Amino acid sequence: MKEHIYTIPVTEAFAENKHKCPFCAMFEKLEQNELELILGASMMEPEIRQLTNEKGFCSAHYARMFEMKNRLGLGLILESHLESLKKEIKLGNIFSRDIGAKSTERIERLEHSCYVCDRIEEKYAKYFTTAAHLFDEEKDFRNSFGEVRYFCLPHYRRFVLAAKKVLGKENYADLVRAANEKVCAYLDSLKDDVSLFCKKFDYRFDSLPWGESKDSVERSLKFLNGEDTVK
Repeated sequence: MKEHIYTIPVTEAFAENKHKCPFCAMFEKLEQNELELILGASMMEPEIRQLTNEKGFCSAHYARMFEMKNRLGLGLILESHLESLKKEIKLGNIFSRDIGAKSTERIERLEHSCYVCDRIEEKYAKYFTTAAHLFDEEKDFRNSFGEVRYFCLPHYRRFVLAAKKVLGKENYADLVRAANEKVCAYLDSLKDDVSLFCKKFDYRFDSLPWGESKDSVERSLKFLNGEDTVK
């Protein structure tokens, strides 16, 4: 496969993340980059400011920006955003049938939009199709794929759906079988680990070794909902 801007982060993630979902690793890196950008150089660009005023941010990304300790950067973003909202949330024409419609519709749009989420998704969606092409065409990537322990369920779903759109029937089936084998094997091991974890709270099983069960609850949450579920 001809190398392009998306192949490097995908190949690196699969090569460097043997014991976690590589798509989670890609997401984390993208998210961190976008948060640093918006609190840094991008913040003062007029076209970016226009977009952040329009889209705002989801609660998760507001929290992440606050945690990054750049209060001035976040304050400047909020100053502009609040000024923009002030104009948009004023009541509509007092003679209109519903004078509250303008403000409530604007708030609803805001509740379902996030500048950082949109920036991430713009690139992230391409990572799944790139990974499918690499699996199909690159032997080295298949080797890296083979060493990955598992994919979390949300990213397994997206990977399979992306592959279906870009691969032929036989190649798609090969990818699904390989990915599903990993997911099912990891699910089996998780189930056993969680069962052992629960048993260890029963005095009758006190002598049993913990094995890999001590962090099985955390790993299960990450498997079911993605790495970001538990920090």
